[in-house]
Amino acid sequence: MAKSDPKRKILADNRRARFNFEITDTVEAGIMLAGTEVKGLREGKASIQDSYASPEDGAIYLVNAYIPEYQAANRNNHEARRRRKLLLHKREIMRLAQAVQTKGVTLVPLKLYFNEKGIVKVELGIGKGKKMHDKRETQKNRDWERRKAQLLRDG
Repeated sequence: MAKSDPKRKILADNRRARFNFEITDTVEAGIMLAGTEVKGLREGKASIQDSYASPEDGAIYLVNAYIPEYQAANRNNHEARRRRKLLLHKREIMRLAQAVQTKGVTLVPLKLYFNEKGIVKVELGIGKGKKMHDKRETQKNRDWERRKAQLLRDG
């Protein structure tokens, strides 16, 4: 298991994405948020489990990500599952939009975190959906690695 970067505070992790998709490339993107969304993220109950990113109108949007409402912000609160614009360079937007045009390829959010400066970032992966036999192979390899480590540890 990879060690987490101590400079990052991970808010949401999509662990299922690496099982369901073969991730070929990753990109770090900023995310456009309202003030109450940042406060809601600091409470630590965000989820990117069922979310995805899609290119629309020359920009890329994060769809179906759950950022809980901030309880203290009565009237000025945000919608929990609204579309959020991702902040990327134009060249990256074009590259990702072109990648999504390929059949079976999607943009999957892998992590949502605060970077060392306290800015919310999203790690996007370009993923191609795995077939059922590929998922079984991944599970078999994971189980074998776990068993092998246990045997080496026990002597």
